[in-house]
Amino acid sequence: MVCIELRFPLIGTALPSDHGYAMYSAISKLVPEAHQADWLAVETVPGTVRGDGGIHINERARLRMRMPQDRLPLMLKLAGKRLEVDGYGVRLGVPQTLLLKPSSALYARCVTIKKFMEPEPFLDAVRRKLDELEVKGQPEIGSRRAFRVGSHTIVGFALTLRGLSDEASIVLQERGIGGRRHMG
Repeated sequence: MVCIELRFPLIGTALPSDHGYAMYSAISKLVPEAHQADWLAVETVPGTVRGDGGIHINERARLRMRMPQDRLPLMLKLAGKRLEVDGYGVRLGVPQTLLLKPSSALYARCVTIKKFMEPEPFLDAVRRKLDELEVKGQPEIGSRRAFRVGSHTIVGFALTLRGLSDEASIVLQERGIGGRRHMG
């Protein structure tokens, strides 16, 4: 299975700061097959905090998704579409399709592992997940992160993995080690 990254330019000015679930929901409305898809990873869009619960996005902002290449035709349906993301509207431009690139270090803004909300147990769980994938690397956790999914608060941590082989970095980019990859 070859995984790819699809990058859609975003046409708009703002998004909610906590937009992972709302973005996933907007995508699922236009592509119902994406709902609860274990093959889809959607990254949150970076931006500048505005102070009103939103972020400002600039002309270089991209919505990035990872998926198996055979799902590309399905997700290309999003090109040119308007997404309503928790009251903020953005339009998706024509995407770029890229192969995943190996890297000796990978960073994730927020990784969640069910039932692990404290730093040390979370780090132990990360090590177990790496062992399951037969990946060697040095995990470093960063700041604690929380986001809302409906009435639930989900807790995770920023995570950096260093000392990765090319193969290990591709495996991690394809499969991830936590849950909720489709929500950023």
